Amino acid sequence: MSNDPSLTSGIRDEQTVTPEGRAIATVIDGVKVRSTPHHVDHRGTVFEMFEGVGDYWDEPVVYAYQFSIRPHQMKGWGLHERKADRYTIISGEVLLFLYDAREDSPTHGVSMKLVLSDRGVRQVTMPPFVWHLSVNVGSVDAHLVNFPTEVYHHASPDRLLLPWDSPDIPVDVRAHLPKF
Repeated sequence: MSNDPSLTSGIRDEQTVTPEGRAIATVIDGVKVRSTPHHVDHRGTVFEMFEGVGDYWDEPVVYAYQFSIRPHQMKGWGLHERKADRYTIISGEVLLFLYDAREDSPTHGVSMKLVLSDRGVRQVTMPPFVWHLSVNVGSVDAHLVNFPTEVYHHASPDRLLLPWDSPDIPVDVRAHLPKF
């Protein structure tokens, strides 16, 4: 045994995935994630976003929009009361925080974090009353497409907002932010 103080003060890493690569963290009830089919050949790449209702998404596509997050910036906390958000990342890398505020949910009060990237999980579905905050942890703009389950109502948006460091959400976002 060494007398090196770094060996006694170091914090042991914890398991985050199974040997097959599946995350072991608790998933909020109703949140769905997937790595989309991705095809690569000598001409370039294709990844599939939508194959039809019932395959991955339970509801039809009724509206879609693209949004971006600049490097080292964040969007959220946001929550919808009626619609689900269905994000697909096109480029970049986003650290997504989620918090279940649904009182009748089996995962009420549970938080989770997820990395969206073209090298891993590309899609996430977030049900109503699940707070979410997106942080661009990369060095280029992150581009995402949202296929929400409802059309955006400009005169009466279905969205509640809180500051990223709100004490109302028991998630220490700062502890997970990269040291930019």
